Amino acid sequence: MARPSLEVADILNRHGEAYLARHRLSRGQLKVMGAIRACRTAALGGHVMACGNCDHATIAYNSCRNRHCPRCQGAAAKDWLADRQADLLPVPYYHLVFTLPASIMAIAFQNKAELYGLLFKAAAETLTAIAADPKHLGARIGFTSVLHTWGSAMTHHPHLHIIAPGGGLSPDGACWISCRPGFFLPVRVLSRLFRRLFMEGLAVLHEAGRLAFHGDLAHLAEPDAFAAMLAPLRRADWVVYAKRPFGGPEAVLAYLARYTHRVAIANSRLVAMDRHGVTFRWKDYRARSSGKTWRKTMTLTAHEFIRRFLLHVLPDGFHRIRHYGLLATGRRADTIARVRQIFAAAMPAVATKDRVAEISAEQSDQVDKRRPPCPRCGGRMILVERFAPGSAPRTILAVRIDTS
Repeated sequence: MARPSLEVADILNRHGEAYLARHRLSRGQLKVMGAIRACRTAALGGHVMACGNCDHATIAYNSCRNRHCPRCQGAAAKDWLADRQADLLPVPYYHLVFTLPASIMAIAFQNKAELYGLLFKAAAETLTAIAADPKHLGARIGFTSVLHTWGSAMTHHPHLHIIAPGGGLSPDGACWISCRPGFFLPVRVLSRLFRRLFMEGLAVLHEAGRLAFHGDLAHLAEPDAFAAMLAPLRRADWVVYAKRPFGGPEAVLAYLARYTHRVAIANSRLVAMDRHGVTFRWKDYRARSSGKTWRKTMTLTAHEFIRRFLLHVLPDGFHRIRHYGLLATGRRADTIARVRQIFAAAMPAVATKDRVAEISAEQSDQVDKRRPPCPRCGGRMILVERFAPGSAPRTILAVRIDTS
């Protein structure tokens, strides 16, 4: 597959040093910049592949495998999907989005680990509690939560995408309780409980001294100022959005392929880098709601582009994909086996595998294809040498360099 004409790595390579000279970065941000700049270059080493039928050979440099790298996450998504296909249940799936108010987003930016973690916790407890209530579903449910911290223009906008099967096990585990067709749980009820649980958790963090406040937010370290800031939020509507249910397990896989390993911006959205700055495609959802043109391009200075990209570097060790309830990692296999036993229906394994292959093709601009056929004769490519980071291959061949 051809390499995109412009990549985030190109922007960092051209403007990264000047940006570093003018800005102070965290260790995590420095690590991400270094990884993306080195990805699939001689700095990380690589290997030589040669065709077993003709004299064609190619050098392929190693990937950085950083979770913020646009090049690497397509391959990671493909591997993750292969594991997830066995977890799908033969029931409708629902998609919910939990979003924080703007004033909380500012605090979250200065306290990523604490508030992103609280976002996961409050949303999970909300869904679990409302689903268990006999007035709504009366069942033990399971779901997968994925954190996104960006809007389409790479501004800071933390929110959770949650995928849940449409129902759950009865409290005694004897039967499957399905939700009403086309309706999972009431979003207004979810919103109010989510607001209360998040606010309670935020107050606990503040009282325990686990929140940091800098710059314009420094005054919030004082309890009275913090309480005054929270007061109007207790009456405001918090956004919990429920999308239409998916068409089936294949549609769930298609969604997961797009969302689970997405980074702040994909290389495919980059348009140009010139004296005016960096131009990229974005979606203006406010314009869309008013019926105006909403697929647009935006041009930022190179330094502003880098700043926005680095806004979304996650704390080390922070998990942005989490499974809860019936789909929690420790008991997922047993739970799925139990549900399938109840339904007496096997997974459509062949169809699901076929869909994974289709998704992989659709995502091919980000997927690192392993051992492709020889482009000259279609023969099998064979590994003939590995070389260490910073060194050159010893094999003397007429090779081409593959950085796709």
